[in-house]
Amino acid sequence: MLYPQSNAFREVVDCSGIWGFRPDAEGTGFRENWAAGFTPTHECAVPGSWNEQLQEYGLMNYVGGAWYQRDVHVPNHFGGKNIFVRVGSADFESKLWVNGHLVAENDILCLPYDGMATDFLKPGAKARIVLWVSNEQRYDAITPGVAIEDYAREERIREEQYPATRPDFFPYGGIQRPVLLCAVPKHHITDTTVTTHLDSDAGLVRVSACVDAPDGHQVTFTVAGAGGEDRVLNVAINDGVAEGEIRIEDCRFWSTTDPYLHSLSVVLLADGEAVDSYEISVGVREVKVRGNRLYLNGEAIFLRGFGKHEDFPVHGRGLNLPLMVKDFGLMRWIGANSFRTSHYPYAEEILDYADSKGVLVISELASVNLDFRLVGDQTLANHKRTLERQIARDKNHPSVIMWSVANEPGYQGEAEYKSQACYDYWEEVCGYTRKLDATRPLTVANVGRVGVDDPCFHHVDIISINRYYGWYDMPAQLDRAAIRLQEELDEIARRHNKPLLVLEFGADTIAGAHSTTDQLFTEEYQAKFLEVYCDIIENHPNAIGTHVWNFADFRTAQNHRRVILNLKGVFTRTREPKRAAFTLKDRWSKPFTYKNQTG
Repeated sequence: MLYPQSNAFREVVDCSGIWGFRPDAEGTGFRENWAAGFTPTHECAVPGSWNEQLQEYGLMNYVGGAWYQRDVHVPNHFGGKNIFVRVGSADFESKLWVNGHLVAENDILCLPYDGMATDFLKPGAKARIVLWVSNEQRYDAITPGVAIEDYAREERIREEQYPATRPDFFPYGGIQRPVLLCAVPKHHITDTTVTTHLDSDAGLVRVSACVDAPDGHQVTFTVAGAGGEDRVLNVAINDGVAEGEIRIEDCRFWSTTDPYLHSLSVVLLADGEAVDSYEISVGVREVKVRGNRLYLNGEAIFLRGFGKHEDFPVHGRGLNLPLMVKDFGLMRWIGANSFRTSHYPYAEEILDYADSKGVLVISELASVNLDFRLVGDQTLANHKRTLERQIARDKNHPSVIMWSVANEPGYQGEAEYKSQACYDYWEEVCGYTRKLDATRPLTVANVGRVGVDDPCFHHVDIISINRYYGWYDMPAQLDRAAIRLQEELDEIARRHNKPLLVLEFGADTIAGAHSTTDQLFTEEYQAKFLEVYCDIIENHPNAIGTHVWNFADFRTAQNHRRVILNLKGVFTRTREPKRAAFTLKDRWSKPFTYKNQTG
């Protein structure tokens, strides 16, 4: 899926701003046709979650449907073009109307969708855009839902979280990313796929373009300034696709230390005249797994970084560009080279920024705590749909080096997770991922209670684990925790002998809390906890990285384990550093060297 851009042939109108808003717990809007327009009861900024914005109106913990409405002007020069509305993300489920006509609906978390609106609006006039958005979670989703009435169904003895949610992060609702009104030519480029490979000092750029145009059209691919001159490739369209390969001699490869981006121009021509164009930034790089190592451009890399969240006061999960710039500055300051988009795909703007800054990204699907008591054919179908959409969106980003196709499946400790059906499920999911993209390794983040022989371990390229010995288990007993962690790493390596990545480890910490002895929630304990874990992981022969949980404190549902926030961040929610941030900065300022370079 191409991110909308403006050029000589395309135009984008950003519909961000203040929208009319109305919660609708009873579904009244569907019965009264609010899709054609309604009387707002509130105002809500887009992009942004409704929860903290409208906290004083009783919507902080609201779970259910809500309606958004905004009138926008359609420019005159949109005439004669295909016009569509694109929603960057509206969570968890949404429907989109233009002038009362349903043009699109979506049920996949944190991914964009669009609806063709050409027939329902008039250039030079105003158009009414209405969205219905719900943050309720469904049981057949790959992040299974938990409504209050479902606690009895799951044999829980009390209502554990409010609002009810399975993952340990807040169930924000709203239009989280920009809504864009877009115009493209009648004959236009619909998608572009770029893969890159290395051939000694040369870079190979393989590119294909899907077009909505007759086969008589042509496509020109141009890599600007490649090797000191433009590289141009003219390709005829065959069944709506044009593809080819451009070789760049003495290529400047994309890396963490030199994130050089080539400019690739894709131009659609009719009778030699350009009728559409699209530009992509291409980082020429190659990611491979060999033995027990992860390689970037033929060099073994060790990942140092964080699991993060899109979370900030008032904005909630809404796109926040100043915060993005701040976070990347803090990652540079601390010496991190990577992060995981835990536990859902982040905004495309963040991936663009990672491309430009040379930060490595593990792109994770919104599959959290998948419960195999609930898994069925529809769950697998939803998992595959999500893979298709996410890979289609993120495939051209050089920063994205790995797919994480789930986080902590089997979290409930259900017996069904060790069944043959579970092995078959992961074989199907992992195989389908490789079919969609064979250029990146894949992983699943394993939870401790599943143990050292997770069914997914047999199908992934890289084994990833989340461990909290010394926190949830063996609290404040880091000597015992260290022994247990070492034993588990050794046993996983013995059984599976694959690269091993620790994607979560950390301790909740109250900024300003101190102690002279090991005491939970103190800054000293968090710093010591991270040091102990890093020492063990960095010296393990199979380990390829440490991702601390978490980069910054983040809001969760209300429960007895959390004081408003998950406090495992090395920065506070408003980005002030805790002691552990300085501990990691000191550690990560020193280059990492594998003791066994061959893996």
